[in-house]
Amino acid sequence: MRDDPLSVPEATIETLRNAATSSLATLLLKRGLRNQYVQGVSLVGDRTKRMAGPAFTLRHIPAREDIDVVEAFRDPKHAQRVAVETVPPGHILVMDCRQDASAASGGSILFTRLEVRGCGGVVTDAGLRDYDTIATLNLPCFAAKPSAPTNLSRHHALDINVPIGCGGAPVYPGDIIVGDSDGVVVIPAHLASDIAAEVGPMEAFEQFALAEVRAGASVIGTYPPNPDTEARYVAYCAGSYTPGG
Repeated sequence: MRDDPLSVPEATIETLRNAATSSLATLLLKRGLRNQYVQGVSLVGDRTKRMAGPAFTLRHIPAREDIDVVEAFRDPKHAQRVAVETVPPGHILVMDCRQDASAASGGSILFTRLEVRGCGGVVTDAGLRDYDTIATLNLPCFAAKPSAPTNLSRHHALDINVPIGCGGAPVYPGDIIVGDSDGVVVIPAHLASDIAAEVGPMEAFEQFALAEVRAGASVIGTYPPNPDTEARYVAYCAGSYTPGG
């Protein structure tokens, strides 16, 4: 792991924001990365929201009854509060709660503060309280489910901006987190530019293949393409071929 997370150009992040997570997962698989999808989380609220940005992480361990009491929130160094107040604008706050959704990892007041501060989104493998209110925010949020108990019931926020696991996926600070209605993928920062360069052509071909299938073509030989399909695609890109024609 780099001590200084690799900076990814904003243009690359914007390209990834507009790409389907399904396409990104396939491109990661082609590189042998099979565990970059955050399991068990889904988009809260508006299903058209899209999210992309560098990871800023918060790690939790199990709560302990003599430490994680309500008064703990008065500590100005409480890691959860510090994370909310220090996540850089445009970054994605990714929370490792050990895939335990029996308690929330935050609620509407903290998430509203994140929205006001320009946070790019939130991913948590725990629950959220005030779920319906969070659903109305412009802040893209991905969580396991609604959960009324406060985080102190189950989670002790401990480390900020360290490597974590979220939904079973490894997340390093600075990794590019991309989310859409299909879920969240984690792109290692050093691969982000290459994947961004490949995803456009990949999705353009898939639109062609979809048009071919709608016109009656068999999926065999179309997706993936055989030489005849590849030739039709070249003609299609040149504007001299209509799928199904």
